[in-house]
Amino acid sequence: MSNLSLPHDPHQPHDHDACVHDALAAAEHLCERAGVRFTALRKRVLELVWDSHKPLGAYDILDTLAREDGRRAAPPTVYRALDFLLEQGLVHRIASLNAFIGCASPEHRHQGQFLICRQCHIAIELDNSSIQDAIAASAKGFGFQVEGETVEITGLCAQCQAAA
Repeated sequence: MSNLSLPHDPHQPHDHDACVHDALAAAEHLCERAGVRFTALRKRVLELVWDSHKPLGAYDILDTLAREDGRRAAPPTVYRALDFLLEQGLVHRIASLNAFIGCASPEHRHQGQFLICRQCHIAIELDNSSIQDAIAASAKGFGFQVEGETVEITGLCAQCQAAA
């Protein structure tokens, strides 16, 4: 499915509480439909990932769990929760940052394409099927079978450009 409309820009005003609530509600629905357990920790990790539109690392999540929730979770616990969220299509991994960001449309499986601001570190998910199609066609021309892809485009967002 091609998303030709502009992606959501997290810098633009929006009801962030509703944004996080909708993401958690969608996750609960998808997990229920898939017959997998959406435990309290998995839900809290997803909430923390969505709490900022910036990619969040596992150790940032650990720090927040300790500071805000009083949890003394070990790194493997958080990584297992993140692996679960990845498997369910609820988050994407931003490889260049070794961080995670909530998936804007988890209801359909897709690869991620991200605009990442090198100054404020905001990430905007594109989810444009024409990009996936171009990658698949190019790979096919080389007899290459794509097993996964993440396209990460770095630059400056409109807000950081305006501030410069």
